[in-house]
Amino acid sequence: MIHRRPKGINPNPLLHHAKNRSPSHTKTPPPTSKFRKRIPFITEVKEVQDPEQALSLFNRYQEQGFKHHYPSYAALLYKLARSRNFQAVETLLTHMKNTDMHCRETLFIALFQHYGPQKALELFHTMPQFNCVRTLQSLNALLNVLVDNDRFHEAQDVFFRSYEMGFRPNTVTFNVMIKGWLGKGEWGKACEVFDDMLQKRVQPSVVTYNSLIGFLSRKGDLDKAMALLDDMNRKGKHPNQVTYALLMEGLCHVEKYEEAKKLMFDMAYQGCEPWVVNYCVLMNDLGRRGKVEEAKFLLKEMKKRRLKPDVVTYNIFINYLCKEGKAAEAYKFLIEMQIQGCKPNAATYRMTVDGLCRIGDFEVGLNVLNAMLTSGHCPRSETFNCLVIGLLKSGNIDGACFVLEEMEKRKVEFDLENWECAIKSSCSEDKGAIELMTILTSRSVL
Repeated sequence: MIHRRPKGINPNPLLHHAKNRSPSHTKTPPPTSKFRKRIPFITEVKEVQDPEQALSLFNRYQEQGFKHHYPSYAALLYKLARSRNFQAVETLLTHMKNTDMHCRETLFIALFQHYGPQKALELFHTMPQFNCVRTLQSLNALLNVLVDNDRFHEAQDVFFRSYEMGFRPNTVTFNVMIKGWLGKGEWGKACEVFDDMLQKRVQPSVVTYNSLIGFLSRKGDLDKAMALLDDMNRKGKHPNQVTYALLMEGLCHVEKYEEAKKLMFDMAYQGCEPWVVNYCVLMNDLGRRGKVEEAKFLLKEMKKRRLKPDVVTYNIFINYLCKEGKAAEAYKFLIEMQIQGCKPNAATYRMTVDGLCRIGDFEVGLNVLNAMLTSGHCPRSETFNCLVIGLLKSGNIDGACFVLEEMEKRKVEFDLENWECAIKSSCSEDKGAIELMTILTSRSVL
């Protein structure tokens, strides 16, 4: 197995430069309050990545005579739940219940997010057994998990029984149920919940109206959407930037770009200054129609207004430039966003690497892949395979070895259809051919 890194593969130079800059000043950590003593175990467990190591750390502290209390259990449970080690979670929860430990509601709300909907429902009903008082916060969190996991029938049942359980639904509760009905395409049912909300004197929020306006805009029913906007203004519920962005998306969807653009500049007169999200709607529509150059003018206009582009903004340009075969220019956007302090996400890297592979620029694609892996993201298996073959054809055996090793670490298969091409490329006189063959023949998939 080769452990050396191929020549020419370095972490992103911009990130490297940023790490080595001398800070202009050193921040002094805030003093720890005498009323909140730091718990060493919690500090250490937060730094541990492997859940098994977190469990070992917990046991080691216990063996050394440290008595774990609720904060320690909660910190470990968060770690285990995120890694989906539910067997260990259940064991700890059982122990906490048996020892009559008092638990906080926030712990269960966090567990709802990681558990499946059925287990979240069961946990909600057992919360009182953990000396934990359920409030609307946990009810709303449960409803949201059920709705997001397409378990709307159970969500309805919990909602209808909420009064029996001693809850009085609030704006968030009704918003979740409206979202559920709209997700099923049931506009009439969503309106019934809205009317019920008003009847029970629960005030709709901007989020309530945005859900309804967004649904109508996506359906192209802009007259009703605009009527809701007027209703908001009459009732003193000031529309926000998301409200206008939803309406603008609806207008762009029905090929009314100019009206969407006018709405963005008119919103300022209504006391709502445009945000990045509003510009992104217009730039995305221009990119979709192949007018990336026009989108760049909007980007300049946005910067003049001192609005800082976010990752969504840059992804719009990278996406459409790569689709037009201009991956080299997309790569410049990737560099620019990092200079501006905007962190790329998985989609940013994937679009850039795939775009570079499509135009045959495998060397730059390899550098982006390296930055991507360093950032904790991973490309699709097709991208890995494409890079290996492209690098082999261009004579970069070291680069191909590096990619294959990264594939092996992540258990990503090297497609058998590429085997013949890899063999031919490795049979050159390059000194790295033997190393490449060693890797290829050692892979179990082959």
